[in-house]
Amino acid sequence: MSINDDLYDAIVFGERDQVVEIVQEEVEAGTDVGELLNATMIPALREVGDQFSRGEVFVPEMLVSARAMQAGVDIIEPLLVSAGHKPIARVCIGSVKGDLHDIGKNLVTMMLKGSGFEVDDLGVDCRIEAFEEAVEQGAKVICLSALLSTTRSEMKPVIEHFRDQDVKIVVGGAVITQEFADDIGADGFALDASDAVRAVRESLGLASTAA
Repeated sequence: MSINDDLYDAIVFGERDQVVEIVQEEVEAGTDVGELLNATMIPALREVGDQFSRGEVFVPEMLVSARAMQAGVDIIEPLLVSAGHKPIARVCIGSVKGDLHDIGKNLVTMMLKGSGFEVDDLGVDCRIEAFEEAVEQGAKVICLSALLSTTRSEMKPVIEHFRDQDVKIVVGGAVITQEFADDIGADGFALDASDAVRAVRESLGLASTAA
């Protein structure tokens, strides 16, 4: 399927109403919504993520685009489920114990959902028990977020708790570096919300998607 240029641009520029209108038109026309997602919607959100990584857009613009994308996903998701379309994997995400910040976490959640993952957003100030329950329900990757230097130390206990379990742990946040992630034994590190998709895919042994 070729790219739908109008839908692509609507997502990139965060035009939510336009996204909804175009997606509904495609659904009514009988378009394969799985192909629409993979050929147009995911590449559009990836472009926004790349622009964010290059410093060409910032958090407000990225949030607007991600929400526009989510509006389209909300329309096609029931159709994907009924057609037997399976998510890449189930992922859970939460800000660590003591950390109440959620903007970065919310961005990562939307990026992962838009890239084909099923995501359990556990919220902020998450204890180990919350992650444990998510893993019991099928999460294959735990994404840990921390914005404060005083809370990043809460990541290592989570990693140690799941050390012998079949689950990967990816960390990120303003105070997290690759060196810190390596020191605490994380399976992956994400520099920003866009990079989180790559980190999660690679932690599962999947190839990074091309830009």
